[in-house]
Amino acid sequence: MKKIKILSSIMVTLLLFTGCSNTSNSTDSTKKSTKKNAFQTITDSSGKKVKVPTKISKIADSWKAHNEILPVLGAGDKIISTSLTKKNQPWLYKVNPTMNKATSTFGTTFNAEELLKNKPDIVFSADSDTFKDKISSIGLPVVTVSFKDFDSMKKCISLTGKILGGNAVLRANKYNTYLDKKLKIVKGITSQIPDNSKPKVLHLQSLTPLKVDGSNTIINDWIEAAGGINSAKEISGNMKEISTEQILKWNPDVIIVGANGTPADLNTLLKDSRLRNVPAIKNNRVYQNPAGAFDWDRYGCEEALQVQWAAKMLYPSKFKSLDMVSETKYFYKTFLNYNLTTDQANRILKAETPEN
Repeated sequence: MKKIKILSSIMVTLLLFTGCSNTSNSTDSTKKSTKKNAFQTITDSSGKKVKVPTKISKIADSWKAHNEILPVLGAGDKIISTSLTKKNQPWLYKVNPTMNKATSTFGTTFNAEELLKNKPDIVFSADSDTFKDKISSIGLPVVTVSFKDFDSMKKCISLTGKILGGNAVLRANKYNTYLDKKLKIVKGITSQIPDNSKPKVLHLQSLTPLKVDGSNTIINDWIEAAGGINSAKEISGNMKEISTEQILKWNPDVIIVGANGTPADLNTLLKDSRLRNVPAIKNNRVYQNPAGAFDWDRYGCEEALQVQWAAKMLYPSKFKSLDMVSETKYFYKTFLNYNLTTDQANRILKAETPEN
């Protein structure tokens, strides 16, 4: 009887131990499964709720400007499908060389077979993309990202940081803090200038055909922050086609040729006999906009540099201490983890491509 009691006791103990072990293994397995398949629901820039994975290793990005935001947030090496090419954005490929491995999947449409082959965990999409629903239909989470001024830009960067998680959240906060600081410095000076003393600024996105950027755009926001009055403000939106007669009517004091312009474009404007009496032409105040990892004047992170450059260009005497070469080098080191040489910084300020 004594032996039977002892044996029974041992068997109960073993059963309890086995049960605990199985429970523990089951719990561990559940944790691993939950971690592997974890999702969060976010609200994208269009107001749509999207379920996205919490662990993101591969990213497809169809919005050109947003491709620069990813390396700023430390996720440049995760881009596997893009709307860019090395030819149209050489500086981004230089400072974020892993872009060379990404496939150029997006254009006016997208290559579904190639996109699925790359197996992205998430697809970032431009607000204007017409193929968003088609991408969603093949089972990929699509997040619309967009902004039209500095406030919505900061929200977009914070949203991207939240989606990427981890250090990206801190990097997003760091960038937004830098942008706020620079805007405060610039506006602290330009806000003291009476409106009737501010120059009328025309931003030409292209010359053939003539296209301008009006109100409700980031271009309007940096022109006004830098102390200018957007000549095209009566028009709403980006890249709106106009005539030479419209330029004569607006009679701008300053003309800025978009980052994709060339020295030949500036020369064309300056020699156009129809525009010879326009103050910007008469006083030789026609400028080429800088271009780096993305076009400064449009929708990339270098908007933080753009507003400083524009302010100094409009009011050189009020921003004497602002060294754009040094500021550009600081920005690239801090946010893109790339040490620009002085020559490279100057090339970016002149909208020149990198040397091989």
